[in-house]
Amino acid sequence: MTSQISSNRPNDLDAFWLPFTPNRAFKRAPRLIARAKDVHYYTPEGRAVLDGTSGLWCSNAGHNRDPITAAIKRQAEELDYAPTFQFAHPKSFELASRIAALAPADLDRVFFCNSGSEAVDTALKIALAYHHVRGEGARTRLVGRERGYHGVGFGGISVGGIVNNRKFFGTLLAGVDHLPATYSREHQAFTRGEPEWGAHLADELQRIVALHDASTIAAVIVEPMAGSTGVLPAPKGYLERLRAICDRHGILLIFDEVITGFGRLGYAFAAERYGVTPDLIAFAKGVTSGSVPMGGVIARQHVYDAFMRGPERSIELFHGYTYSAHPLACAAGLATLDLYRDEALFERARALEPAFADAAMALKELPGVLDIRTVGLAAGIDLASRPGAAGARAYDAMDRAFHDEGLMIRITGDTLALCPPLIISEAQIGEMFDKVARVIRASS
Repeated sequence: MTSQISSNRPNDLDAFWLPFTPNRAFKRAPRLIARAKDVHYYTPEGRAVLDGTSGLWCSNAGHNRDPITAAIKRQAEELDYAPTFQFAHPKSFELASRIAALAPADLDRVFFCNSGSEAVDTALKIALAYHHVRGEGARTRLVGRERGYHGVGFGGISVGGIVNNRKFFGTLLAGVDHLPATYSREHQAFTRGEPEWGAHLADELQRIVALHDASTIAAVIVEPMAGSTGVLPAPKGYLERLRAICDRHGILLIFDEVITGFGRLGYAFAAERYGVTPDLIAFAKGVTSGSVPMGGVIARQHVYDAFMRGPERSIELFHGYTYSAHPLACAAGLATLDLYRDEALFERARALEPAFADAAMALKELPGVLDIRTVGLAAGIDLASRPGAAGARAYDAMDRAFHDEGLMIRITGDTLALCPPLIISEAQIGEMFDKVARVIRASS
């Protein structure tokens, strides 16, 4: 097959099998992006599209920020690649130190990978190995949560709780249980921030402990705010209860902060917002503002120390990736952290949260709106499904937003999700929700 492809717009869409996308529908009316700057994407024709999704929850500092692109260019000219199996390069240590300094308490050891999915699988493997090296190898059971999203590795979909991400791929990992989802529209509808109802749902962990015995359970993994399932903030007191139960039974607590890390909830990590210190934090996305793939796990000192007891020249953890701490990713990460610091973007997100919530909640009376949830700079809007066509209404809203309104939004089922870059202005927040209001009316 031969075809001529322009630099901006391909005329043959067949070869690329898009992820998490209805490929046939997309290729009939493609939503193509050619460039980006700050809070906007641009189509091949040059039409501006306001980014209401931070790319894919990742471009927290905005797009094509000059300090980040300059750092990537300099690094590519100096060192394109270096292995981190038995070797290392200076920026890997510098970035690890900077991330550790941002993390709360004694979360100060950083293991690098390349994505949120890899970060989750890494955290799960560290948790299992931690108990093994401490002589508690029977602790192999993992606990996730219904409606949780932890990437697409086999570990992540096993502890995850989104049905379509699981049901096509066999039996997955054995020995996995799930806590109930924390959302109840009856008790939490139209909540700003953390719901008052739901802390008691953490007590389901005690039931799982009673069923299997604590001596078999390695770790519990939860998102402080479940983003991909439609923006479900943790209820007040929920994470504290999980921490207390884990402490009581020697179970590691893992926070998946792939979405919530690096400012989405107004802090470097959601663990700081909620005052709860997990044993491991999985991160990715915002660490480089999406500019170069990177992820990682931050471990507490006691977790790291458990591995450091054997012979000095023995490998402590048989795990890693070819591109762990890739030089370009480290350079991008350092420049991104500089932007977060110099422009006070975490504090900016915190200051914008009330105005963001007000703008979102102003859509409450629109036709078909069942619920709106906001926390930090994230909002989920549930729409009533069309009879016999679940998901169609949100899909039409997303398509209309892009083609007719110049806005990018996220959807899951019939839920719209908004999570703009942290550099967005109050005026642009108003513009974004005005556009959302129009597409909801048009899709009703």
